Amino acid sequence: MPFGEIVIGAPGAGKSTYAYGKYQLFSALERPIAIVNLDPANGESLPYPCAISISSLITLQDAMNEYGLGPNGAMLYCMEYLEANFDWLLERLKELEEETWVVFDLPGQVELSTNHESLKNIVGMLCKLDFRLAAVNLCDAHYVTDAAKYISVLLLSLRTMLQLELPHVNVLSKIDLLSQFDFNLDYYTEVQDLSYLENSLPQGTKFAALNMRISELVQDFALVGFETLAVEDRESMLRLMRIVDRATGCVFVPGVSKIQDASHHRGGNEPSTKRPNIYSLFTTAAGPIGGIRSDVRDVQERWLEAKDVWDSHEMEQRKREAQMLSRGNQ
Repeated sequence: MPFGEIVIGAPGAGKSTYAYGKYQLFSALERPIAIVNLDPANGESLPYPCAISISSLITLQDAMNEYGLGPNGAMLYCMEYLEANFDWLLERLKELEEETWVVFDLPGQVELSTNHESLKNIVGMLCKLDFRLAAVNLCDAHYVTDAAKYISVLLLSLRTMLQLELPHVNVLSKIDLLSQFDFNLDYYTEVQDLSYLENSLPQGTKFAALNMRISELVQDFALVGFETLAVEDRESMLRLMRIVDRATGCVFVPGVSKIQDASHHRGGNEPSTKRPNIYSLFTTAAGPIGGIRSDVRDVQERWLEAKDVWDSHEMEQRKREAQMLSRGNQ
């Protein structure tokens, strides 16, 4: 049963950067991963090794030249073309190893995940073939600094959740770039009482009342919440990895040969208490997701309140680790 994630979000949210970060993380963990590029505009400028690319089937420029379409219309056509040629995608997915985690990197046009049917149909066909997928919706964290933009992000996130009908993880990306702002991050990640935003909205316009009605709609559904992400931070990536794994029901267990190799390197005949216990992984997967920044207040301290202090601390820690490794190799 293949597991994976659909990475969506507005342009500039950091989808390709996140996909590359996930590739690096999984490679370090020796966990198999394959990235599928489904953005027909990204044929040659991908930052990550690409296992499958839609550009082998169709490119955005092909659609624009052939039918005289603009960029948005051509993007919709490419998704429809991929849906019509789903067998092309399926054949290449079958070539991947069974335990490979599949990351689908999608274009930034939000209409693909909010109201256009092709992506929904493609996801539906994958799920019928026993793919266990989650949607990871990346939103630029800078939007929380403006009340009207934050409300628009809430509405887009809600609409995407209702459209795709997948286990859904909304993520405030680039959280490490908000150090110059002062606010309570948990208010925005937990989507608390949105009536408090009324005074922050432009007053005296017809849009103020509309924004509040949208806020009430989002709260009535009570579905939207956010995780945080600093893609260059190891702990942040690990935590989000665990959250997405849980959303799909995936518990990764290294192959038997790897476990045997690890046991051999540590002596081979060690007592059971010191040998790898793969069954405990299931208990860990079902328990609380811990970590040094498992609480949003810790995230706020790290990235908003004391970023410079933490940066210096982690730099010193990396230096000590490098020195220890250097001594161990001598």
